[in-house]
Amino acid sequence: MITLEVLRRESLSPGFVSVTLGGPAVRDLVIAGGDQAVRLFFPREGQTGLRMPTLSNEAWIAQLMLLPKSVRPWVRNLTVRRARPERGEIDIEFALHGDAPLSSWVRRVEPGDPAGIFDIGTTYRLPEHAEGQLLVGDETALPAILSILDGATAALPTEVHLEVASSADIRSVETPAGVRIHWYARDDAELRPGALALAGVRDAALPSGRFTTWVAGESRLATSVRRYLVNERGVPKRDVTFVGYWRLGRSSPG
Repeated sequence: MITLEVLRRESLSPGFVSVTLGGPAVRDLVIAGGDQAVRLFFPREGQTGLRMPTLSNEAWIAQLMLLPKSVRPWVRNLTVRRARPERGEIDIEFALHGDAPLSSWVRRVEPGDPAGIFDIGTTYRLPEHAEGQLLVGDETALPAILSILDGATAALPTEVHLEVASSADIRSVETPAGVRIHWYARDDAELRPGALALAGVRDAALPSGRFTTWVAGESRLATSVRRYLVNERGVPKRDVTFVGYWRLGRSSPG
């Protein structure tokens, strides 16, 4: 369990904000991969401080839930976008969603406010046999995919399908030759998150040779991409990593 404080906040687009957290304890965070995930603990509105769990194992969940809401923090899973351990800093990018607790905190947070993190590792692995890779995600997976692309090389052909809520959230991303990013913007609020990215994968040419796939975001997007690749394109199950970051219509516990 690492307690930090907010150093700065930067608006990246109408739907994305970057928050930099810092403190000497950042040196204790080992970045194991591009989709390095942490549990982020942050105060509820009206709380003057942050009461972190003290147990650095899975028992922290019970410890947290036993706290009264007057002192219990919110907790959400996020991806570290960038880490600068030599400066004691990490950047976390947030996809804003209405007035959800996390989005509300990001909008009101100021330098000096407390926050805490707990390392939960990575899921992205690039196997030695990969001749290419396919990356798919909605806006909640955008920070992880961009972090993965930070380590991309021209030697590995990479197809990326990224869906965001609005055209205004589409970014210009510098990538090496061989990396192609296909952007999809819902714009229409009635569209189910992930539907456009899934349709894009179905309609697109896949990487040639044996490729690895990493897909993350809304639960149905992750499972549907895997099912499509395995059942309709003959991709081996072991070559597809799928992660449901969230589920439409279901809030996180806490």
